Amino acid sequence: MIRFEHVTKRYDDGTTAVDDLSFEVARGELVTLVGPSGCGKTTTMKMVNRLIEPTAGRILLDGDDVSAVDPVELRRRIGYVIQQVGLFPHRTVLDNTATVPHLLGVKRARARERAAELLDLVGLDPAVFGDRYPDQLSGGQRQRVGVARALAADPPVLLMDEPFGAVDPVVRERLQNEFLRLQQSVRKTVLFVTHDIEEAVRLGDRIAVFGQGRIEQFDTPSTVLGAPANDYVADFVGADRGLKRLSVTPIEPGDLEQPPVVHLDDPLPKELDGRWAVVLDADDNLHGWVSAEHTRTRTGTVREHARRMEAWLPVGASLKQAFSTMLQHDAGWIAVVDETDHSRFLGVLTPARLHEALRRSTAADARDIARADVDLETLDGVVGGR
Repeated sequence: MIRFEHVTKRYDDGTTAVDDLSFEVARGELVTLVGPSGCGKTTTMKMVNRLIEPTAGRILLDGDDVSAVDPVELRRRIGYVIQQVGLFPHRTVLDNTATVPHLLGVKRARARERAAELLDLVGLDPAVFGDRYPDQLSGGQRQRVGVARALAADPPVLLMDEPFGAVDPVVRERLQNEFLRLQQSVRKTVLFVTHDIEEAVRLGDRIAVFGQGRIEQFDTPSTVLGAPANDYVADFVGADRGLKRLSVTPIEPGDLEQPPVVHLDDPLPKELDGRWAVVLDADDNLHGWVSAEHTRTRTGTVREHARRMEAWLPVGASLKQAFSTMLQHDAGWIAVVDETDHSRFLGVLTPARLHEALRRSTAADARDIARADVDLETLDGVVGGR
């Protein structure tokens, strides 16, 4: 969808901001451009919509050379979200969101109808927020309006320049979650500039790690964290990259242990092979758990003594979510279910299995094999090492 072919940007004073850059962004892919200040990532993004003109090379958008397209028309086809949002202070939220469709010739009523749909999509009730002005919104709400406005003309491409950088960490995480949910729905092709490696890892399908005007590594988040291409990338992603991998490593069925299991209508067993058992309903959906102490000293059915299961996650959730859930509930394990099949119980994840899953994931990426094919006995035990 977006292709850079040997693109260079050199200024009159001799400064080279971008040097012979070549990479491609697939349709529907979210690519994060990450690196320190002054590395050329924002310049790279701004050359796509011709806010900055390249010195050499060319940029193709869906096969068309952007230099041959009128810049005003080009920018109306590309959504653009910046840190400062840039809302018109004298226009309501609804009218701000409807700006681009109206410029493209959409009738005002239809443009406002579309704007209302998008406000609802980004979590702002148009009946509540539509008639407000930007100064009546919080920073996070203004960012949501900025995203809605960028989507209003249904552009195939979104350019996002540190869009969540001006809000506090709690709001930032909420906005990231909301944007990931939104991207799953709309599947735009996105270039997302950030200086925060954790944000890049969390959001990107692939990450372009910038050095000085060049891409040092262009790969999936798990590969960048698990197998940095060189010392520069390793230093940039940090010594704790093994921990960062937790957020991009999903729980897989092969990571789970199979504990003792009982069903709701079973009589309490006199002995359990362990200190507890998972309680399931008649369809093997997760219901709760029961302790061995109850089974030894009480009578009746499992249903009468089952406790609510607080620590559980769906398969495919990240190891970071698993670790956080264990800490939140002071739990030595969490139950894992298949939410696509009601809440069918799959097994439990323990701290030891979580560690093994992380090691397998790191080794699998480094060796370009499946996680299930990794033999832990052959590993050196260093997570994320080089």
